[in-house]
Amino acid sequence: MYAARRWSVRHARFLESLYDTFEGVMNALHPLWLKIGYDRVEKPITFVERNVKGFLFDCQMCGKCVLGETGMSCPMNCPKQLQNGPCGGVQTNGNCEVIPDMPCVWVEAERGSRLMRHGSGINNVRLPVDNRLKGSSSWLRVVREKRDQQFYGAD
Repeated sequence: MYAARRWSVRHARFLESLYDTFEGVMNALHPLWLKIGYDRVEKPITFVERNVKGFLFDCQMCGKCVLGETGMSCPMNCPKQLQNGPCGGVQTNGNCEVIPDMPCVWVEAERGSRLMRHGSGINNVRLPVDNRLKGSSSWLRVVREKRDQQFYGAD
């Protein structure tokens, strides 16, 4: 699994472009999602998302994806599940203190973010994970949030 995760970080710029295109397609399909019903499409979309992101990023399906901010390295893979950067125990070789054979998720995130066009998102402070969202589709959530912002205006 580490090999696919590391490949994703090395190709963060390509995956960022792919994600941007995919997000546009998902947004364009909003009228269809409304017609079918978001509740009805949640299960099949989540199935696809779990398999695609599970393979590429070892996605834990937290429901609030931040791959676009973290260099295509999922912070949920951190054994401590740190959301805003590495702990103080990163080894000198860049590996994790908890799982010494694993590269630190945040060291990888920094590498990946340097490759991305919009890699400065790594500096954003992220809120703790809302465990009520676990197992749900972040793809559909992004579409709904964007549509809500357009309709109700930004906070």
